[in-house]
This record gives sequence, structure tokens and C-alpha cells, in this order.
Amino acid sequence: MILALLGSLFTWGMTALGAALVFLIKGSSQKFLDSMLAFAGGVMIAASYWSLLAPAIERGAEGPLPSWFPAVVGFLLGGFLLLFIDRVIPFVDLDKYMYDIKNKRAKSRTALLMFSMTLHNIPEGLAVGVAFGAVASDGSGAALGGAIALAIGIGIQNFPEGAAVSMPLYREGMKKKKSFMFGQFSGMVEPISAVVGAAAVIIIEPVLPYALSFAAGAMIFVVAKEIIPGSHEKGNVNIASMSLMFGFALMMTLDVALG
Repeated sequence: MILALLGSLFTWGMTALGAALVFLIKGSSQKFLDSMLAFAGGVMIAASYWSLLAPAIERGAEGPLPSWFPAVVGFLLGGFLLLFIDRVIPFVDLDKYMYDIKNKRAKSRTALLMFSMTLHNIPEGLAVGVAFGAVASDGSGAALGGAIALAIGIGIQNFPEGAAVSMPLYREGMKKKKSFMFGQFSGMVEPISAVVGAAAVIIIEPVLPYALSFAAGAMIFVVAKEIIPGSHEKGNVNIASMSLMFGFALMMTLDVALG
């Protein structure tokens, strides 16, 4: 459990480091801000498959059901949850936390973005916890090395994901410091979920494929409903489209290269 906590603190730190990129922004032209929103969408799409759905299918193959079943069920449930939350958000008072964002639609978009990215980090933290928890029963150096490699891989992948939260928040009108705080906060759930995963490895492992694909469904819903349309609102369609592809390519490269 201590190793799981240390490993997930690293992944959280990498999320915070990525979110800190918001402090390096010099200009704030609409084209640049729209491209950053689209870049976040590309990161989320790639992470949905390589960080979430692919591992869910792989882990699902170890169970009694077809390997695709947990991925499909979790994916659709994640989308339906975000659809429900999208319906509920207009009735929630977001002004207390997002008073510096004037547009109501922008507040809804940022709320969905933060929720989906935070949700995405929960199963990643559980995966790290399960990997370190398995070391307790296995005890081999290979198991420990695999758990450490997983934590490092997820941590490096979290770097662009932190930026994918803080940059769009800054675009919508948040101050840099507040955008950073919300961006790093999305990764704060990883240490908590990692400890839970390590402590309850026998219980958590069977449901992990559902949790991973659930987060993927939530992220794809946000990208399809808010991120892509939002990045096109001001007419910067071409640069937004290319930025989305660049974000996708970067995240795909990190996910595949780091396993």
C-alpha cells in the first residue's frame, strides 16, 4: 500500500506538472486558445482508447465473459452518466467555483471536462494500486518491476492530460493560478484510488475493466458534445482540427511507447 501511494503520488505530480504549462502561456489569441481546447480533445480521445479501452479489453479477456463485454458495457454506462450530469448541471450553482467564467455554456463545458478527466484518473489509480497489491501475493522482482513501470508510464502520460484540463479552463476565462489548481486537482484522486486498489486487490481487479471503459465513455461524450463544437465556435475550424490531431498523435505516441 505504501508503494502504491508513492507510485500514485508520482502520477499526480506529473499531472500537476502538465497543468503548470498554463503559466507559460504568453499570448491569449482566440486561435491559440481554440487550438488548446481542440488539443485537449485529441489527448482525451487517444487516452480513451490506449489508456482505458485497450487495457479494459485485455483484462476482460481474463474473465468468464467475452473480452469485449466489459468494455462495451462500461463505455456506454460512462456516456449515459455524463448525459445525465449534463442534464443536471444547469440546476447546479457553479458560480461559487467558476465566478470568473461569465458564459453559462462555458461553465457547463468546463464542469463536464473536469469531471470526465477526474473520473478518468480514478481507474488509472486503481490499476496502479492493483499492480502494487499483486506484488504482496507474488513477491517476485518481476511483479514489482512491472508495477513500477506501470506507475512511470501512467505518470508520463498524465503530463499532457494535466495541460488538457488547465489550458481549456484558462481559455474560458479562469485565472492561470486557478486553472492550474483545477488541472492538478483532476489527478489528486489517483493516490486515493491507488491505496484502495492495493488494499482491495482481490475485489477491485474483476471490476477494473468496467471502471476503465466507464471513464473512456465519459471522456468521449465530453469530446463529442463540448470539446469539438466549442473549439469551432469562433470559426477556427482548420487549426482546431489539426490541433486535435496533434493532441491525439502525441497521446497515442506516449501510450504506445510506454505500454
